Amino acid sequence: MKWKLASLFIGASLLLAACGGGNDASNNNNDSGGSTASAAEDIFQQNCASCHGQDLSGGAGPNLQKVGSKYSKDDIKKIIENGRGSMPAGIIKGEDADKVAEWLASKK
Repeated sequence: MKWKLASLFIGASLLLAACGGGNDASNNNNDSGGSTASAAEDIFQQNCASCHGQDLSGGAGPNLQKVGSKYSKDDIKKIIENGRGSMPAGIIKGEDADKVAEWLASKK
């Protein structure tokens, strides 16, 4: 029982530490020649990859490789804004959330 509790505590601590990072990428609105998809992927890598994997394969968070076949852009944006399960709300905000939601919705 102690191992389960300790594992739960450590897992929750790692999840909150990894997913609660700064919003450095969300303040980068200049798209210096790159596409919107590239900008969205950069934002994802800065804020989400630690839980969802750099290749969207999952980890602490669910696999997102085919998330667009399950959720629309608006659904994904709501999840980003409001959080879900152990994912905290508001990791990405505003226009950056729109970009990432659109990019993820294309993953089918």
